[in-house]
Amino acid sequence: MSGRAGETPERTPGLTLVSGGGKPYRFDPGTLCLELTTTGGPGAFARWEVLHEPADLVTWAERSRLPDGLELTVSVEELERARTLRDAVFLLAADRAHGRPLRAAHLDVVNAAAAAPPLVARIEPGGIRSWAPGATGTHLLATVARDAIDLFTGPYADRVRECGAHDCHLLFVDTSRPGRRRWCAMEHCGNREKARVHRSRHAPTTP
Repeated sequence: MSGRAGETPERTPGLTLVSGGGKPYRFDPGTLCLELTTTGGPGAFARWEVLHEPADLVTWAERSRLPDGLELTVSVEELERARTLRDAVFLLAADRAHGRPLRAAHLDVVNAAAAAPPLVARIEPGGIRSWAPGATGTHLLATVARDAIDLFTGPYADRVRECGAHDCHLLFVDTSRPGRRRWCAMEHCGNREKARVHRSRHAPTTP
């Protein structure tokens, strides 16, 4: 889609993930904070960890729904705090998806990150959007944490979902008009689950 002169083209929301079978698919969790939860998670989800060094967080930011042009500097300590924030948002979203109370310890992590100054957007001559120089991992995490606060206190707080597939735990916000989204992506888990149900219904029965 083309924009008006001087505008930066809008990025299509969502991330390209790769299934266990090596097939790429598009997943849009609906918010910036839930995009971060695709990088790993607490407990058993640590096996999916991709934030191993500061450059990995920079790469995630470049692929996220944030507008292009962000020049980010991330320290080792900020990377550790990114994983801590990611895990807290993951657990808060899972609790919200399953109707459980939000736990104070996880809220404290989000609130602490949100208290720092966020990323600062700028407008350049000609109406072009850019980012203020000197962006750090701390600014990025404050932006992510504030997005999480907006999610968990906003109109879509009751629309946080976990993928309905039996072996997928991706979290997303159901922004569809009817509020009936079940899958992380129809092309991935939706089709897999339909095939699984079909096979189970047509499996030969034991006499």
